[in-house]
Amino acid sequence: MPQTIKRGYKAMLDEANAVVETIPAADAVKQFPQGGSNLKDTVIIDLRDPREIEREGRIPGAFSCPRGMLEFWIDPASPYAKPIFQEDKKFVFHCASGWRSALAAKVAQEMGLNPVAHLGGGFTAWREAGGAVEKVEPKKAAGDKSPETKK
Repeated sequence: MPQTIKRGYKAMLDEANAVVETIPAADAVKQFPQGGSNLKDTVIIDLRDPREIEREGRIPGAFSCPRGMLEFWIDPASPYAKPIFQEDKKFVFHCASGWRSALAAKVAQEMGLNPVAHLGGGFTAWREAGGAVEKVEPKKAAGDKSPETKK
């Protein structure tokens, strides 16, 4: 029997965008000219998968939090909690296009993280608006026997 989806992603995005601050990419580039580096009261959270970050680069100084770990890293009662989410700062989430970050920012806000926002259009819009991007070298797998690691 086919599944009946009662609330699709478009409705979920509309709901998230109605309650979460969206920072347009051009504004974010002006507000954070060095990306997440040297920010005192704001943390830029990169929700993308590590492979996306290796392929596309990242906003300098952004904290990497894969989307699948977000709730566990935010909750101080979780064995996976990350101290950065307990700091008194604004959290600006981004992904590749702004969909995952809208949903993630809504969840973070519902969990009690405040203030939160997300980058409209995501990393793609950031890069197109002339935002700073740094290249990320792929991590070598454990036991990698490539010539660079043999000694």
